[in-house]
Amino acid sequence: MKKRVAVVFDSAGTLLHMYRVARDMSSGLVLEDVQTTLLVAEKPNRALVVLRTVFDELWQCNPSLELRDFIEMYNVPLGISCSSSPFELRDVYGIIRSSTVRISDISDVVSMVKGRCPDVFYVAAGLVVDSQENLIPYVLSTGGRLYSQSSEAVNIIRDMGVDIYIASGDDAQNLQVLASLLSIPMNDVFPVATTHDKERIVNDLKKIYDNVLMVGDGMNDILALRAADVGILTSQQGDERPQVLKDSADIIIGNIIDVADIVQNIYADVTL
Repeated sequence: MKKRVAVVFDSAGTLLHMYRVARDMSSGLVLEDVQTTLLVAEKPNRALVVLRTVFDELWQCNPSLELRDFIEMYNVPLGISCSSSPFELRDVYGIIRSSTVRISDISDVVSMVKGRCPDVFYVAAGLVVDSQENLIPYVLSTGGRLYSQSSEAVNIIRDMGVDIYIASGDDAQNLQVLASLLSIPMNDVFPVATTHDKERIVNDLKKIYDNVLMVGDGMNDILALRAADVGILTSQQGDERPQVLKDSADIIIGNIIDVADIVQNIYADVTL
């Protein structure tokens, strides 16, 4: 009997090659090609927050407008993508209200991403917040485009009869574009998924499927990689990964297409 198999993909860094920029608010320096989850993990009591904003609104604003006023003016939803300790949205709003971050800080990093990567199909903006110091140490922006073999990998896996899911810290608006490109129904996409959300999603799917594979690339995937029947860590983004993350995976791959071979091997192990 053929096994029921599900593959859960992270998006940024896994299906998408990412360009990430962060502004250090203490020095004003702009950091390129950063790992946003590591900015969170470097200290306790930090969280990565997604600004679910429409960028047309951002460009129309006075650059000196403070972020707290912008959020209130446009009723901008916030989402916690990952955190280094338990975090609530009310903590995030409290930190933003006491900060001096301005729209210019956000628009500068977004413009840098758009200028460096004009062919990216989406751009996102966010913050790192620190509840212990009650401040925003970094504002950041990311942009992504599909790896050359992401679509091929998903299509091969789907043709095997495997169900495909996306669990990502990205917001629904950006993930809708990605899901459409890969022909994945939005019902099978979990946006703004935290580290613990991803673990829960994998565990829930394990109740339904014989094998659940988690494919991710960052620290916010670590619990899901451990929970999965097969945890697959991708290194295609090229960033160095902490040893603790590598140790959490069963397999480390250098190209997303390798997931198809792993799934094929799982089916080959079925005893008829």
